[in-house]
Amino acid sequence: MSLGRTRQPIALVLAASVLAACVALRIVDPEPVARLRLSVFDSFNRMAPRAADPSFPVRIIAIDEAGLASVGQWPWPRTRLAEIVSKLAAAGVASITFDMVLAEADRLSPDELARSLATDLQRGPLLEELKQLPANDAVLAKAIARAPVVLGIAGNSSSGRAISAYPGSIAFAGDNPSVFVHAFPGGVETLPLLTQAAHGIGAVNWLPSSDQIVRRIPLLVSIRGILYPSLALEAFRVGTRQSTIFVKSSGASGLTAFGQKTGIETLRVGDTIFPTDGRGELWLKFAPEDARRTISALSVLNGTFNTADLKGRHVIIGATATGLLDLRATPLEAAVPGVEIHAQALEQILSGDHLVRPAYATGAEIAFLVLAGGLVAWLAGRSGALVAAAVGIGAIATIVTLSWLAYRQYGLLLDPIYPSLAIAALYLTVSLTSYLKSEFQRAQIRSAFGHYLAAPLVEELARSGDKLKLGGETREVTLLFADVRGFSKISEGMRADELIRFVNRLFTPLTEEILKHRGTIDKFMGDAVMAFWNAPVADPAHALNACNAALGMLDALGRLNAELEKDASAGGKPFSPIRIGIGLNTGECVVGNVGSPQRFDYSVLGDVVNVAARFEEATKAYAVSIIVGERTAAEAPQLAMLELGAVTPRGKDRPEMVFALLGDEAFANTESFRRWEAAHAGFLIAISEGNADAIERMLSDCLQFCSPGMADYYRETAAKVSATA
Repeated sequence: MSLGRTRQPIALVLAASVLAACVALRIVDPEPVARLRLSVFDSFNRMAPRAADPSFPVRIIAIDEAGLASVGQWPWPRTRLAEIVSKLAAAGVASITFDMVLAEADRLSPDELARSLATDLQRGPLLEELKQLPANDAVLAKAIARAPVVLGIAGNSSSGRAISAYPGSIAFAGDNPSVFVHAFPGGVETLPLLTQAAHGIGAVNWLPSSDQIVRRIPLLVSIRGILYPSLALEAFRVGTRQSTIFVKSSGASGLTAFGQKTGIETLRVGDTIFPTDGRGELWLKFAPEDARRTISALSVLNGTFNTADLKGRHVIIGATATGLLDLRATPLEAAVPGVEIHAQALEQILSGDHLVRPAYATGAEIAFLVLAGGLVAWLAGRSGALVAAAVGIGAIATIVTLSWLAYRQYGLLLDPIYPSLAIAALYLTVSLTSYLKSEFQRAQIRSAFGHYLAAPLVEELARSGDKLKLGGETREVTLLFADVRGFSKISEGMRADELIRFVNRLFTPLTEEILKHRGTIDKFMGDAVMAFWNAPVADPAHALNACNAALGMLDALGRLNAELEKDASAGGKPFSPIRIGIGLNTGECVVGNVGSPQRFDYSVLGDVVNVAARFEEATKAYAVSIIVGERTAAEAPQLAMLELGAVTPRGKDRPEMVFALLGDEAFANTESFRRWEAAHAGFLIAISEGNADAIERMLSDCLQFCSPGMADYYRETAAKVSATA
């Protein structure tokens, strides 16, 4: 047992283990950690959304409830779509994008109707007339060919049929971006007739997080090994009359990240650069949904829309009617039409107000976690929980503030939550370790001192471990030695078990008195007991408490003798009262663990211990029960004490003044003791002068007030003086 030994290395190892676990968890980035980070980014977006351009450079041509009610159920005849395309082109829009995949031939096309009605019409004139009419898809293809149209393609998990090549150009520097982007083994495209007429093809795929919230769109995807831009990026390329998308990937400048392929760095169309993550994804900074962004397709068909309002703008045709079930969730809205996401992505591309999750973000967050978390853990072990908590709160406030400012000022996405939680976890770990350490030390203290100290003192030690220095210290203590008179004679004829019971019965009340007066039991030595005061718990009144304990021991012994006499009388046995001698001495001692690493006790060492034992021996010579030293008497002047004279303890050169302790403060204030004290002083003066008459006179006075034990002292002292006269 070593209660003073710190367990700081264990706490540091545990803190280092928790820190390593936090770092490893962040590197692995399981779903709960990623979702927590995304929820923070969502909160940022809600608190500071993208400010929409009041002119709305992107407009949605909505297939809405009004259009369905007027034109009919979806899908509409392709001639209707051709009409919309032609009117938009005539209005001078920058681009027309279809947020849909027209993969099947129009079932309402004349040729399709002729085929389905061939049996019923039996080659009549109506059938021939239908066959002569142009196909709806051909009509739409002609309209598309005359306008800046982007059509959709969708990647899927089945290989499917062959798909058209991308009509634009994608150039790259560095590693092939196909290695990094989202890849689909198959795809569904718009009819080749329409695709060949279009100016561009864009992927309509949206890739939500596991919680089905759209936060990013892939600017590039690979479908059957062919690279395609997203619908929004392709609309931007076509609308700005650019031919090529440039991709810069890892290794583009002959540099690699320690030999690793880190992915796509940037995309560029013309002079516009788009920040992406390694997979070519663009983080979306959503603006609030605004009805002014949307124009009903019906108003285009019936010509009631403001053509001048659309000039130079990008339009996206898509479904917004609830019944068409094209709904998505965003950080701002629980459900918006899918076309709204493409429109907002294109608006963001046009505005340049992007969100960026920089490549260094994860490393910076981990570095902050390690530095701040390590500092908090170190301070918790070194400076205490309060200082560590203050630093931890400051660190958390710092990273939250920096993350928010980085988002507001630069559009950077830095995660403040995981490092904050990791720092809190480290603080709690070290604090819990410290708490468990304190509890363990308290348990050790209770175990170590439960046999030596009174229960209240043990609890006081457990609450305030700083009062205890078990490595050894110098303290002023008061020592008590108590020994049984004539123990050998008492134990004669007793069996071993009887002797043990007798000793236990004797020392139980004596021990209770010591503990009751805040004493510490040092050891039992056969028929003797040693105790001390003012250690391990400080006791300013240690001398007084020790004296009161000694007086209490005499009272307890008196009660025990009464019980033993009663037992002896009942058993018809002779009775001899038990007597004890007690020596008390006060002085400086070394207090601490004494012994070896395998076995030791909390004890005291020093000359004061030996002198106290000599005082106990002197009780026999002076025929008194309790003898105290000069320093002990000086610190308890309120008790009833009488000076016995100077003695030179065995092994000492300097004489020590000793006193007989006769009673407590109440007895000291009685008239009989004051008269006894006066007679005793006269007796000592007569002894010192050698005046035989005065000795006899004072002896007679002292015998009137003294206790039976002290009577022997007076007579023997007077006899010694007379013999030497």
